[in-house]
Amino acid sequence: MAVNSYKTDEQSIERSKVQTLLRLFSYLFSYKWQIILVLIIMGYGVSVSLVNPLIMESAIDDYIAVKNLGGLYRLLVFALGINLVLAVTVKLRMYIMAKVCNEILLTIRQELYTHIQKLDFHFFDSRPTGKILSRIIGDINSLKDVLSNCVTTLIPDGLTVIAVVAIMVWKNPRLAAASLMTIPFMAAAMVYIQVKAHPRWQVFRKKSANLNAFIHEDMAGMRIIQSFHAEEETEHTFDGLLGEHRQSFFDAVRMSDAFGSVIDLSWGVGYILLYYTGIVVLGVEEVSVGTFIAFASYLNMFWQPIQNISNFYNQLVTNIAGAERIFEILDTSPGIADGAGVTEMPPITGEVTFEHVNFSYDDKVKVLDDVSFRIAPGETIALVGPTGAGKSTVVNLISRFYDVQEGTVKIDGQDVKQVSIESLRRQMGIMTQDNFLFSGTIKDNIRYGKLDATDEEVIAAAKAVNAHDFIMRLDKGYDTELTERGGGLSIGQKQLLAFARTMVSDPKILILDEATSSIDTKTELLVQEGIEHMLEGRTSFVIAHRLSTIQKADRIFVVDDGRIIEEGSARQLMEKKGVYYQLYMAQFSA
Repeated sequence: MAVNSYKTDEQSIERSKVQTLLRLFSYLFSYKWQIILVLIIMGYGVSVSLVNPLIMESAIDDYIAVKNLGGLYRLLVFALGINLVLAVTVKLRMYIMAKVCNEILLTIRQELYTHIQKLDFHFFDSRPTGKILSRIIGDINSLKDVLSNCVTTLIPDGLTVIAVVAIMVWKNPRLAAASLMTIPFMAAAMVYIQVKAHPRWQVFRKKSANLNAFIHEDMAGMRIIQSFHAEEETEHTFDGLLGEHRQSFFDAVRMSDAFGSVIDLSWGVGYILLYYTGIVVLGVEEVSVGTFIAFASYLNMFWQPIQNISNFYNQLVTNIAGAERIFEILDTSPGIADGAGVTEMPPITGEVTFEHVNFSYDDKVKVLDDVSFRIAPGETIALVGPTGAGKSTVVNLISRFYDVQEGTVKIDGQDVKQVSIESLRRQMGIMTQDNFLFSGTIKDNIRYGKLDATDEEVIAAAKAVNAHDFIMRLDKGYDTELTERGGGLSIGQKQLLAFARTMVSDPKILILDEATSSIDTKTELLVQEGIEHMLEGRTSFVIAHRLSTIQKADRIFVVDDGRIIEEGSARQLMEKKGVYYQLYMAQFSA
């Protein structure tokens, strides 16, 4: 990860909001029967809300005015009954939608997580882990209210608005026209606010991702921070990122909150126009008291849904940026993926061939330059050379973590691009400098190399790399619980467990990329025998700066500037007195 990459806003691809919404709402189709039930419940609710003002008008004009108390009581009992049923169905609707929305969020989160695991190293190299976490957690959580309210707010309130307008026009067209005269102003203001608010919420999402990325990096590097007394510097950086996050939120909220002011202004002016037209222009001769009260209720029923819809729209503008960021990752194609017509890799015997391979990470600087070699099955190859020479790139191309730009990488005569990635990597064992251990038991961590391994196989693998003794000295042995990254274990112990994890998978091709770089001399003597056991009967690539660990390799490749400049056994290269001889003498004289 680049230094201070958490300070750089992610670049987003501009997307159609309509397409994003349609794609988001498409998840509702999997729950069509639940949605149909909710729509029926909401249809009943809209009907009751529309009938209530008519009941009020009838109660005043048809019963109270003529003192028909018996009819009034019957009307009130009817009104009470339909509204009690409404209260019960509202609770049912809320329960159904909450369950549906939570299941949809679970589905989206699973899809996103599954897709991210398929992406190539370039995706992870180009962004901090914290920014990825912000999409999996924060951005997805922001969609819950949007999904729920699109059904429980947008549909019923939209139908209510249409029905109210129709009833108002039917009851009195002139009162309706006066009451709704402010709608064009409201519509124009909302469009303007939306155009201004959306990019502000996009910035807020990016600042949130920056903050998450910094916190994740800071927690992971806390030992380094405390070792160098850098707490004050990191706190200063955190304050700066927190300030940017806070300011971006205020900028977005100030613009979005204008929605409410526009609605309130339109609502108030609408009432003024209603009263003026009803009392001054038309007069009580043309408008009865019951009709006037019903109209006031309908006007309130018009603006309340408009307020709800505007809040939903405001929420949509706020959270659509989260949906865009989620779908941006889902639409990111893996740079390394199975092509059309790939086949399963048959059991590997171990021949590895590079034919005129050229490779670069940025299409500018060549990391490998016309590299060719052939490795026989069961041969152990050591790769040595300065940092950045291309050693790790060679093994990354064998395991197809990257693809060559030119040339061909073959295993048993088969181009690695022509076989499925899963069938290729399943037969490989890869150990790197970062021997990552997961939270869980020691047994589970070793079994990670072969998920169906028996307890006996786990123990045998640990014994083969000399890890069994130290494991048994722990209080719970193989059932000892490890914290994140194997907290509580020494670096050497972590590497021994990583060796056992690789050993239990019984790989046909073994790659050790600086796997013993952090082991002390005493531990190295313990593990060296285990390494030799691992190398037996399989093609192996060993990258090492410590030349004492590769003296028994069949061949040693000296890599520099993307080329293999020397090749031979340790004895042959020492006799040559070339680059390897100089490296060896410099290391051992030191």
